[in-house]
Amino acid sequence: MAERNRRTVRDLRRGNRARVLQRLYFDGPLSRQELGPATGLSSGSISNVVAELVAEGILEEAGVVDSDGGRPRTLLRVAPGGGLLIGIDIGETRVRVELFDLSLTELARTDRLLAQHGYDVERIVTHVRTGVADVLRDADADPGRLLGIGIGVPGIIERDGPDGAVVHGQTIGWSAVPFEKLLRAAVDVPPDVPLFIDNGAKTLGQAEMWFGGGRGAGVAAIALIGSGVGASVIHGGALVDESGRGSALEWGHTTVQMRGRRCRCGSIGCLEAYAGAEAMRERWYEAGGPLPDDADDETALAALLEAAFPSSEGILPDPVAVSLLDDTAECLGAAVADLINLFLPERVLLGGWAGLLIGPHLLPAIRRHAEAYALHHAAARTSIELGELGPDAVTVGAATLPLAAFLARGGSRPRPPASGTSPDLTGLPDPNRWRRAPATAGDAPG
Repeated sequence: MAERNRRTVRDLRRGNRARVLQRLYFDGPLSRQELGPATGLSSGSISNVVAELVAEGILEEAGVVDSDGGRPRTLLRVAPGGGLLIGIDIGETRVRVELFDLSLTELARTDRLLAQHGYDVERIVTHVRTGVADVLRDADADPGRLLGIGIGVPGIIERDGPDGAVVHGQTIGWSAVPFEKLLRAAVDVPPDVPLFIDNGAKTLGQAEMWFGGGRGAGVAAIALIGSGVGASVIHGGALVDESGRGSALEWGHTTVQMRGRRCRCGSIGCLEAYAGAEAMRERWYEAGGPLPDDADDETALAALLEAAFPSSEGILPDPVAVSLLDDTAECLGAAVADLINLFLPERVLLGGWAGLLIGPHLLPAIRRHAEAYALHHAAARTSIELGELGPDAVTVGAATLPLAAFLARGGSRPRPPASGTSPDLTGLPDPNRWRRAPATAGDAPG
């Protein structure tokens, strides 16, 4: 009974710390007086929690404000220097590693190109190992201050086995790769630093939901369009799919054309075979587009857009390029309509480097086709926009995974993970729960 009481008190204390931290992170700076009604805690509890968190370097003073007839009130915020986070994007063309402080301000970054070697597992593990070492060195950062490393990868993630997170990436040739086990053995960080491995479209979705175009939405669908195509759907800040298990949607491998083009997954008629940058490059080349044989996806897509939408006066649009992009817009519109009909989102956001590149040109056509293919009432409730966070959204989103766990723990240090297990991703905070009103574009965390 005594042990149960101690555990209950400890859990209550952790919960109080989490409520204060989450409120300050998403709505701060706030005074102690504002934190009471904002969190539902008593003034005594607020004082105790704030004193602990300030002493631990997690909270800091952020100026004073005048009060009505009383003494000035001290504002508090989450201290940017209270910990370090790493976000990693295992992308189609590069491995990007970024080091952040608690405010998600970038402290250092490095890119490792993948063009020559593709998704060789050993090489990618090496890129992650050296990338983490480089950003810590470049920022002169203490690895002991790391709160976690978040990693976005292509494919389906399983966490039920003895080796932690296992990646099934059919389009990149990964079959049951024990990625967490490989990284844990290779990356030189303290053993208590947790690794959070998830689908890249999912980390993009979490970043847009917290800090980008998804803020304030009850339900949002976020598409990642790069060389491949993926998506995540967010209900009230929690990432879910039709199975309820929290993995990202394999949206790129839904069928948009019966007996259509062969997709790199091996199936036919997939959305990715028409709307992915790799597929657009191949289709443009097949149609006689003026590309060198070794042109990468980014170079090819830029050339295709220039041909269809010339930037120089006096040059007529290439009709083949225009037709190809019109077809791509219709495929995306039809696939967006599927998201609308299935999940009834308030917002659909198009992100990823290729999505942000084609979006300014194709968004009106994508909206038009989505409206034509979707149920009218559902489509009328949905806005379709571009993501707001740019090409770094996956790394930012990856960094939010350890950040969310830190906030949910009430600012406590991570405990060493049990052998062969992944960090618990349940119970992570929903920023919309803590916001007093929908955020504006100028809002920033903490």
